[in-house]
Amino acid sequence: MVKSFFKNLLSKLKFNPFARKSHVKLGLYGPPNGGKSTLANKICQDWLGEDMSSVSHVAHETREINIKEQVSIKNKKGKELTFSLVDTPGIATKIDYEEFLKKGMKKKVAKVRAKEATKGVIDAIKWLDNMDSVVVVLDSTKDPYSQVNITIIGNLQARNIPVLIAANKVDLKKSNLDVIKAAFPQYEIVGISAKYGKNVEDFYEQLFKLAK
Repeated sequence: MVKSFFKNLLSKLKFNPFARKSHVKLGLYGPPNGGKSTLANKICQDWLGEDMSSVSHVAHETREINIKEQVSIKNKKGKELTFSLVDTPGIATKIDYEEFLKKGMKKKVAKVRAKEATKGVIDAIKWLDNMDSVVVVLDSTKDPYSQVNITIIGNLQARNIPVLIAANKVDLKKSNLDVIKAAFPQYEIVGISAKYGKNVEDFYEQLFKLAK
């Protein structure tokens, strides 16, 4: 009876440690407004014909873990890769409701958003333990040597999770791939524009290498 109880309990949990993985869990991680959700949408538009996440110019639009199951992509050789795509809230070392006030939000709404965003960051870090591989999405126009990026990379290294860095927004003049490559020489880096689809074919090829 006790055995049956625990079996039923595990079946209701999100993470069943005794369940076999059917395919790869691929997480999109990075600081706020780096383009994670835009990239998630691009992947789903290309291979499923639909969007996955909402996007906004205001930081922390994504405040909950968002999952799209059974995403299958193919490379030029016809090889197929199937994974669960996990779009995560932007990682931040500090979230202050006042930053939302500056975007025109009312105080009550701003405080709720800040609280939800903080919980989202905690959940995103917890979910790292369930990731098979991770794409770190960085804004290639910004300095990569930030405390947030160091925190993300440090957590990934500690868990020995395979990483691909997607240097996003290469369509912008301030984009600088060389600085990102210098900051993280231990990882494969692919420059993309998730918004306009630039270099996404190279990105997909790198996903196959990441999943090996």
